[in-house]
Amino acid sequence: MTAVKLARMLEISRCDWSGDDPLMIRYHDEEWGVPVHDDRLLFEFLILEGAQAGLSWRTILKRRENYRAAFDNFDAKKIVRYDERKIARLLADEGIIRNRLKIAATIQNAKAFLAAQKEFGSFDKFIWQFVDGKPVINRPSRGSEIPARTPVSDAMSKALKQRGFSFVGSTICYAFMQAVGMVNDHVADCFRAKKRLK
Repeated sequence: MTAVKLARMLEISRCDWSGDDPLMIRYHDEEWGVPVHDDRLLFEFLILEGAQAGLSWRTILKRRENYRAAFDNFDAKKIVRYDERKIARLLADEGIIRNRLKIAATIQNAKAFLAAQKEFGSFDKFIWQFVDGKPVINRPSRGSEIPARTPVSDAMSKALKQRGFSFVGSTICYAFMQAVGMVNDHVADCFRAKKRLK
């Protein structure tokens, strides 16, 4: 990316967290807060948000393509069949966060994800019920007004844990809700707040 193009990108008013990293800016501009109803992508975000625990989103975003390659493009049916040999390869993969608990959680979450799909017809139908199928639109005046968790994310976290998911605490659930557009927290002066996100 040229310096001129980056400078033009930075002239637009955005949520502060997007910073000046082109990858973060693109994620902010194209994905964050946009409603997702595709089960595979919902599963991807759930896993990536869990992988972020204790880290920055930038750290995970920079490894996103590596995660897709390492975890069979987040195909839950393949992930549930991972054995010790595959886990050993993942633990040696420098392109992802090599945390045994997070890798184990991904496999467990794939099982729970498939069970939810079977019960509800889709994971989308299950997860979007927490916001009655419609995005919650917030317009905070600044980023400091955005909560880390809400009663809805508390309820989602509890329900996911009861179904066998892990790395799904309330803060992770709220970040997931923002990522998949269940909640739209673009600040009022952000150009994305002025557009209808589809």
